Amino acid sequence: MASTKPELLIDVPNLFRLYKDGTIERLTGNEIFPPSTNLITGVQSKDVVIDEETGISARIYVPKTTNPDYKKLPLLMYFHGGGFLIETAFSPTYHNYLDPLAAKAHVVIVSVDYKRAPEHHLPIAYDDSWAAIKWVAAHYNQGGPKVWLNDYVDFNKVFFARDSAGGNIAHNMAVQVGIKNPEGSNLVGLDPNFSKLGCDKVLVCVAEKDILRDRGWYYKEELEKSGWGGVVEVMEAEGENHVFHLFNPTCDKAVAMLKRLAAFMN
Repeated sequence: MASTKPELLIDVPNLFRLYKDGTIERLTGNEIFPPSTNLITGVQSKDVVIDEETGISARIYVPKTTNPDYKKLPLLMYFHGGGFLIETAFSPTYHNYLDPLAAKAHVVIVSVDYKRAPEHHLPIAYDDSWAAIKWVAAHYNQGGPKVWLNDYVDFNKVFFARDSAGGNIAHNMAVQVGIKNPEGSNLVGLDPNFSKLGCDKVLVCVAEKDILRDRGWYYKEELEKSGWGGVVEVMEAEGENHVFHLFNPTCDKAVAMLKRLAAFMN
């Protein structure tokens, strides 16, 4: 009897198996960590649906505020990594990183859950992320549907952050903001509008043993030569590998990176 199992195309140990018929077997990033109120950090989190029709969703984190005369807080929009194939905004990997980041940096975080390949082909991750940005922007002047964003966010202080594949998303989103593109077209092209990055400062975090380390430094160099006009900084973690801060968020280098990111946003 002939086997009905599809032929394997790509096998990345401990991460995923991709088959020739387009199906994928995800070996990590499938677990869902529920939103909560963290009794230690005081951070509250909840999940929201951004678009019922397309299924775009996100997790929002709000840090504990004890001062009744609080000032509104910076907003961080986070785009998770995973090669556009694995992980979600709701996995323990990202919840366990973003919850303490919200507490340390005292920022509101919107972690975007975009649709993934191969079920949904690129540029869907970019389109979903741009739709999420427009949804968040609708809360400017307290005009949006979510009370947490209306009440807590200072929309004059907005940051984009990411890891791995999410870095490409964050860059493209910043470019679209810079060229004031309401439709978000050309979301994957980098070169033509590289100098139009819609921000005035960038922090690039790299790890010494990461195969993408040199790309991070190259990004800094190209951004400085592009005529962009902002300030770009690089922080390098010696002896560490790709996204080490997610796999071991309590190690000294990860804690130092979190502190640097918190200081950057404040």
